[in-house]
Amino acid sequence: MQDKPHSSAGNKIAPFRRKFFDSDEVITRIGHGSLGGKALGLAFIKDTIKNGLDPKDYQSIATNIPTLTVIATDHFDTFMHQNDLYDTGLSNIPDDRIAHAFQNAELPVELLGDLRTLISKVHSPLAIRSSSLLEDAIYEPFAGVYVTKMIPNNQPDTDTRFQKLVEAIKFVYSSVFFKDAKSYIGATKQSIENEKMAVIIQEVVGKRHWDRFYPHISGVARSYNFYPTGHANPEDGVVDLALGLGKTIVDGDRSWTYSPAFPKAVPPYNSIGDLLKETQTEFWTINMGRPPEYDPIKETEYMMKGNLKDAELDGTLDFLASTYVPDRDRISPGIGAKGPRLLNFAPILVNTQIPLNNLIKTLLKLCEDAVGTAVEIEFAITLDNRTGLPARFGFLQVRPMVVSDEKVDVSMDELIGDNILAASENVLGNGIIDGIQDVVYVKPESFSAQNSPHIAMELENLNRKFISSGNPYLLIGFGRWGSSDPWLGINVNWGQISGAKVIVEATLPDMNVELSQGSHFFHNITSLKISYFSVHHEGKYKIKWGWLDRQNVVTEMNYVKHVKLESPLKIKVDGRSGRGVILK
Repeated sequence: MQDKPHSSAGNKIAPFRRKFFDSDEVITRIGHGSLGGKALGLAFIKDTIKNGLDPKDYQSIATNIPTLTVIATDHFDTFMHQNDLYDTGLSNIPDDRIAHAFQNAELPVELLGDLRTLISKVHSPLAIRSSSLLEDAIYEPFAGVYVTKMIPNNQPDTDTRFQKLVEAIKFVYSSVFFKDAKSYIGATKQSIENEKMAVIIQEVVGKRHWDRFYPHISGVARSYNFYPTGHANPEDGVVDLALGLGKTIVDGDRSWTYSPAFPKAVPPYNSIGDLLKETQTEFWTINMGRPPEYDPIKETEYMMKGNLKDAELDGTLDFLASTYVPDRDRISPGIGAKGPRLLNFAPILVNTQIPLNNLIKTLLKLCEDAVGTAVEIEFAITLDNRTGLPARFGFLQVRPMVVSDEKVDVSMDELIGDNILAASENVLGNGIIDGIQDVVYVKPESFSAQNSPHIAMELENLNRKFISSGNPYLLIGFGRWGSSDPWLGINVNWGQISGAKVIVEATLPDMNVELSQGSHFFHNITSLKISYFSVHHEGKYKIKWGWLDRQNVVTEMNYVKHVKLESPLKIKVDGRSGRGVILK
């Protein structure tokens, strides 16, 4: 955040006095070190939310930060040195071996008493979240780089619940040294030796339905939209909503995207059929039932997926879904009729039964004013199953966005010409980039969604070399970059392509999806000032594949090719119009 106005917020956080839900404080601390960027952001914004919302406007929606305590970074230091873990963490051994080494280590003795007391009094699900020191930097947000471990915390005996909490904390600690994190830190020019990890222990916003625990709605909202559609402007912002835990949005999977200025507007789809194909059909929950196979180094160990039939059985679809009525070929808000369900949140956004959109707009404005720049917030919501209200809005995170004010003009005429490699009217970013002579692209003739994991590995091998050399490159591929669903795009982790300075998302007849802005992947792109082009195969602007194939080949693999150009490219992006061009 600009000049880090929240840096002093940590000094005002009360110490953990072995109380959690029964404490007078929503945020407490264990230890004397830093609380990390994520926790400091919440501490900074806590009073802004409390004092900025008029209770009369949203008296039926309780808006608050879910109860949390933060293990400060001094305990991380002690843990690392007492167990002599730096040699292991800084080595090049696989992530699972690093994670196992951390699991075999011992947490500081002075920390265990607080953790034991906390867990003995709390019997509901907990999220064990990262809050690293480097997350405090505006241009290096580390969004989604480290892990979050959800634990059900419903075992009858304190010993087991304590063991699961300890395992989760060690797992978050170990993620500092995972391959993805190391690659990301290398791309930001920071040093991993300077990284320290605080850990947030926080209640999970949600309700239990049989063996599933989850919120009705998870969401990510941004006060600036790099891809406005219809009548929306960039300054109107953008919101992504999903049923269940927020992992759906974070992973870039199917969610409902809309502009808070036009909540009733339908996204630009060609047909109702396309809309139904793109709707969310699965959601993430915490497993409250039979214990899964023991795997303390698996982030989703205690998570599982449900489908829309499960949600309807749970009674959580009533205010979120609409129904396709085949006889009339129309979408009807609610689930009163028979037919396929569509998660478009129409009962809330169209019928305004719950003033959620107004609350989101108010919170974005409050946070933007407090932070001094455009912001992204994360939240989770529970509703009354029968009447919708009262509801709870759990405010989970605020982080700054980077919106460049550099003035770059790209006219429509500049998007067409023989000297153009690629152009688009849907480009994320702003500015001029010179000096890129390396292009890495997925070969169109070899691409298939089922080969996405192999493509990701080939990209990772090339990216590692670019990180080592410090040379930026242009990356071109198909579908939605960073999606966890290979049928929506290439499911790369950020560390596998972190050396790219310009990224192009292209479509093919069999890979034609809408871009998702809801994932942490895109927050890293905007914050690191990486230009992102979206080029549709049916559009008027084509990628010059033939020209690329004639360039000097440095490396060619089964699915990916790296070529070196004789002269550097020039990339221009006009952030106000969304137009961009890559000039040969």
